[in-house]
Amino acid sequence: MKQIGSRWRALPAGKIAAIVLAVLRCDQRPGDLAGGNGIHRTTVTRWVREVVGLLAARAPRLDRTLKRSTRTGGGEVLLDGSLIRTRRRTGTVNRKSYSGKHKHHGLLVIALTDDKGRLLWVSAARPGRTSEITGYKAARNRPLTRGQKLSNRALAAVRAPVEHGFAHLKNWRVLGKVRTDPKWATALVRALLVLTDREVSR
Repeated sequence: MKQIGSRWRALPAGKIAAIVLAVLRCDQRPGDLAGGNGIHRTTVTRWVREVVGLLAARAPRLDRTLKRSTRTGGGEVLLDGSLIRTRRRTGTVNRKSYSGKHKHHGLLVIALTDDKGRLLWVSAARPGRTSEITGYKAARNRPLTRGQKLSNRALAAVRAPVEHGFAHLKNWRVLGKVRTDPKWATALVRALLVLTDREVSR
């Protein structure tokens, strides 16, 4: 906390960590946690933002992740994207957050995993309308060819470990209703990557 010039604390560090984890893991409302601990809701919100910022700063960088994988002979790495759903907002500015593929507003996050599904790196959050890796789709009066079906099966097999990694990440229920602010979403996802890696590695 000294690193960010944090102010005096109303509760011990262990209690603060438990409160922040309750927000991230269980999506507990800051107001409810504040009332039960004799503090103000804005204090809980500030703690969450400070901890998320500190954890996000520890998230692995792409270049270092690739160098480490090459140096240790980690084998193949897999890349794919997933939509993190966000609250819907009205207005033309928010249209870029609408994903036609998923029929929902959200932010796209690209992740790198190993062949066992362990998350290695996550990208900055992008508007949900951003293109991602997709397979062939059949259209009316135009079924898929045998080659296209085989391609889809191969893509599905490759994507399975990445989807497994995203499943671990989305166990943090706070991702169930992220705001459409890409900067905050990026920090949040990267902080959760650090916590997920710690959890999976235990």
